[in-house]
Amino acid sequence: MCGRLNITDDPFVIQILLDLGIENPRERMHFGRFKRATDTISIVHQHNGQRYLSSATWWLLLTQTQSGFKPSKYTSFNSRYDKLHVKNSAAYQPFRYNRCIIVTKGFGETQYQGGKPKDYHDFIAENGALCLAGLYKYWCHPTTGEQQLSCSIITLPPHPKLRPYHDKASPMMLPQHADLLDKWLDDKQHDVTGFNHLLVPHLYQSLTVQKIDKPSSYRPIASARSLQHD
Repeated sequence: MCGRLNITDDPFVIQILLDLGIENPRERMHFGRFKRATDTISIVHQHNGQRYLSSATWWLLLTQTQSGFKPSKYTSFNSRYDKLHVKNSAAYQPFRYNRCIIVTKGFGETQYQGGKPKDYHDFIAENGALCLAGLYKYWCHPTTGEQQLSCSIITLPPHPKLRPYHDKASPMMLPQHADLLDKWLDDKQHDVTGFNHLLVPHLYQSLTVQKIDKPSSYRPIASARSLQHD
């Protein structure tokens, strides 16, 4: 997980952004039914106490080029939960200083067999949207002065209800409690021990799971199922 996102112009997506203090979110949101790793997506983050909806490359580690940045050769669109407390890991500092939220309608998973893709499934929030836990980094090019953001989504062990569709990991979904989301975004909150209870897979919302033909066309090829929240 999680290599694709469903970020459609959905009323529930917009409402969460408004609740997070983002004004006129439709004007700056990067919408797309099929957002893949390395694409530009929108993140909600906080800097000096101010909330922002910013564009970020969905790949935490970037490599400097002559004129800008490009995704690093090291895979980093996800940040594993068990690396968050490892001091030399790419996620260690961002987890403490640069947390963000990626608001989505859903996400996609691929089940592999023998190292090759076997099945594709889409997961969509039922009567709602999802707040995925993310990390981000600032980049500034020393020659051009270009400033850029990059991000990743934290992944947890596979949730039992998601395991039949993807047995490697599941995205970290945040409970949509205003005080918790405020604390997650607080750029002055560097003590992360209060987030340890979130590093356990949990379905805070019910999801519809749909088998599809392939990610780029997302055509249903089987009946949808409902996965009830925990």
